[in-house]
Amino acid sequence: MGLSKEEKSVRVLRVFKTLFFLITLLISFLLFSAPILVAIADTLLPISLLSSFSFSFQSLSSHFTNYDFRHSLIDIPLISITRSAVIICVYSFCDGPRLSRGPYLGVTTICSVLSLIYVSFKASFVFSGNYVYNYEKAMEIALFVCSLGLAIGHVVVAYRTSCRERRKLLVYRIDIEAVSACKNGFPGYKKITKEERVKS
Repeated sequence: MGLSKEEKSVRVLRVFKTLFFLITLLISFLLFSAPILVAIADTLLPISLLSSFSFSFQSLSSHFTNYDFRHSLIDIPLISITRSAVIICVYSFCDGPRLSRGPYLGVTTICSVLSLIYVSFKASFVFSGNYVYNYEKAMEIALFVCSLGLAIGHVVVAYRTSCRERRKLLVYRIDIEAVSACKNGFPGYKKITKEERVKS
C-alpha cells in the first residue's frame, strides 16, 4: 500500500529536521571541542606524514637504535604526541574558572613554546646542508611545518577557550548580582507605607 503525498512530505520534513539537528550538533561539537580536535590532529598528522615516506612499524626499533638528532625524525611525532597528551590531561581536569585564568592556558603555552624551540632548533640541523629537493625532502618540510603550526594552534585554541570561559563567568556573575539586587529590593527608593497611601 503506497504512501499518500502528505505522508511522504511529513517523512521528508522529518528527515530534513533530523539532518538539521545532526549538523547543528556537529557544529557545536566542533566549536566547543576545539582543544580535543587540535590534540587529535597533533597526534595523527605528524605520524601520518612521517609514515608516508620513512616510517614503518617493522622498523620502529631501528628508528630508536639508529637515532641521530641531526637526521632522525622520529622525535617530531613523539614531541607532538607528548604535547597533546599533557594539554588534554590538563584540559580534562580544569573547570570553568581554571579554563579562564588557570593552568590550562599556562601549561598549553609552555608546552607549545618548548616544542617550538626544540623543533626549530632541530630544523636548523636537518636543513643546514645542501640537498636535492625531492618528494622526501618536501615531506620532511611538511612534517616540520605541521608540528610548528599545530603548536601555535594549541595556543590559539587555548586563548580562545580562555576568553570564552571568562565571558561565561562574567555573564554568570552579572546574573547573580541581578538576582541579589532584586532580593534586597531597591535601596534608592523609599517604600511607601499603607498609612501614607491612605493620606494621599
